[in-house]
Amino acid sequence: MIAAASILISAFLSSAALLGLLTLRWVLIRQGDHDPINRRFLFGVRVMLLLFAGRLLMILTGIAAFRILVLLAAAFIPLAVLLLTEGLLRRHAPQWIKALIAGGTILFAISAFWYSDTIDPARLFGLLAFQITGFCLAGWLILRRDNGTLSLRENIMVSRLALSLLLFVPLAAGDFLADYFGLPVQFSPLGVLVLCWLAIGLARSQIGHGETLLIFFVMIAASALSGGLIALVVGVGVIDMLMIIALIFAVMLLVAILQDARSLQSEERSFGLLYHMATARTKDPIAFLRDLRAHPLVDGAVVVNEENLRELEPDTLRTIFQAAPVLRRAAPPTLGPAADDHIAHLFNHYSATHIILACPEPRVLIALSMPSLGLSPQAELELEVVQRMAALIANQQVDRKGTLNG
Repeated sequence: MIAAASILISAFLSSAALLGLLTLRWVLIRQGDHDPINRRFLFGVRVMLLLFAGRLLMILTGIAAFRILVLLAAAFIPLAVLLLTEGLLRRHAPQWIKALIAGGTILFAISAFWYSDTIDPARLFGLLAFQITGFCLAGWLILRRDNGTLSLRENIMVSRLALSLLLFVPLAAGDFLADYFGLPVQFSPLGVLVLCWLAIGLARSQIGHGETLLIFFVMIAASALSGGLIALVVGVGVIDMLMIIALIFAVMLLVAILQDARSLQSEERSFGLLYHMATARTKDPIAFLRDLRAHPLVDGAVVVNEENLRELEPDTLRTIFQAAPVLRRAAPPTLGPAADDHIAHLFNHYSATHIILACPEPRVLIALSMPSLGLSPQAELELEVVQRMAALIANQQVDRKGTLNG
């Protein structure tokens, strides 16, 4: 590899960590920066932003004074981890742990302004011991937690924090001892990117904890295999291979972080049928369906009333929609020749893929045309819910009229 490879990869890893942290900060603020857990998380994010900003500035400018920022941020990391752990566990740490972390934070924060390196390596080894102690104490609190006092979601959050701590301990040690072990770059940005990815993924409830862990190990394996193959083809040594693997893993994590954040934004902006149904205030089924027609999923829907159905047999229609309130062209019910003719007529006449029974008496149908490629299982389920809600509104309207007449 070129002589500047380690510098370039170090700069890229620090930049990737900064981008991942900024993305996590954006997600936390959108979710509510007044939330107690989010406030503690944001404190830790700001500490890590300071650390990697200082590290990147040192690489790009060559000015050693930016090392103060790195050392200052490193001193606050155990405090940030403890605060987040307390918030997630909903309990205070023992006083002796608080005193130890607070005292160490003050001591090493002050030592960060000792610009001369005359107190190194003693300061570096002391800071490393302090960070590892903080991580281990947080892990001890997590292991001793009472799972019954936390919800399933909270236990998942704590488990992901524990996984991040398992990664941080060796990576933090590697950062401090890089010169002694001959490591080409500092690998802690990878641990930060993993934390960002796991934290952002918590908001995506449709992705389970087991699936997340599987994806994580697949990314590790893919990075190792592809990095090893590249190193074999290029003909470089073990050190260079480690840098290639770190680079590939960082890219994969960064893509996953940005994709998850983009998916969350899309979900927030999505005005799904469920949102429209939840906010509907009308007691008229036709008005309810008319409001839904503004949604892209049912854009261009055709309302079919009794007058349009005069040429069809009412009893046959009743049989059809009792069997399938939501008719699908791809899977129509089998109800005999007469029903098959009626179903084919409805789909062909209205060029529809779905026909929904909106109101049984008087009969009102909704004809929809949606390409199968653009129709997800969630959309199919939403159509079922639309039909059920429209039918309930219609039944309430009938009951109300009956009560008034009585």
